[in-house]
Amino acid sequence: MIELDNVAYNYGGAELFSGLNLQLAAGSFHFLTGPSGAGKTTLLKLCYGELVATSGQVRLFGQDARALSRDDVAHMRRRIGVVHQDCQFLDHLTVFENIALPLSVAGHAKTSSDITDLLGWVGLTKQAQQLPPQLSGGERQRAALARAVIMSPEVILADEPTGNVDWEMSQRLLSLLVELNKMGKTVLIATHDISLIRAAKAQISARVLRLKDRRLQLAGADI
Repeated sequence: MIELDNVAYNYGGAELFSGLNLQLAAGSFHFLTGPSGAGKTTLLKLCYGELVATSGQVRLFGQDARALSRDDVAHMRRRIGVVHQDCQFLDHLTVFENIALPLSVAGHAKTSSDITDLLGWVGLTKQAQQLPPQLSGGERQRAALARAVIMSPEVILADEPTGNVDWEMSQRLLSLLVELNKMGKTVLIATHDISLIRAAKAQISARVLRLKDRRLQLAGADI
C-alpha cells in the first residue's frame, strides 16, 4: 500500500536519513521508534505525501509520489488517516463539526448518525457540542483519531498519539487503534513509549522499527 525504496531525505542541507526501505502491507501494524530528531515525523510525512523524498522512490497505493499532482495528493490522502502530534482543531467549531469537516471538504455525504456513532466509538458522545479548548488532552487525542478515520481510510498514521496523556488514556487510544487494525486497516504509530509497544504486542502481531543513525532497522528482542 505504501512503499519506500532506498529513500533519503535532506533537511537544511544535512542528511536526515538515507537508504531507507519500508513496506506497509494491507492490514499490517507497525511501530516506529527512535530518538528525538531522528526523523520519525518526517518519515510519516513522506508516507502521506506531505514531503517529497530527496532521493529514492515513495509509492502510495502503487503510484510514484513524485509524479502526483497536488490534486492527486489531496485525493490520495482520503485513503490515509493522519493523527498529528499537535492535534489542531478549529476552535470556533464544535467537536462534532470538527470531526465532520473532512466530509464537507471532500463533498461526501455521511449522516449525522454516522458521526454520532463515531463519537460514541471514541467515547466523546457527551463532548459532541463542546468547543476544542474545553477538551482534556485525552479527549483531544480521541477527537483527532475520530477525525482521522471519518473518511474510512485504509491506512492510519499516528504521530506520538499518546505523548501527552496518562497511561490509562494511552491504553484506551491503543485499544481503538488495535480495533481498527483488526478491521483490516494498516496502522503505523510513531512513539517513544516502549510500554505501549509491549502492551500492543500482547494483543496483536506488530512489527517494531527503529529509526536511528540515519537508518531504519528492525528493533531487537529488547522490546
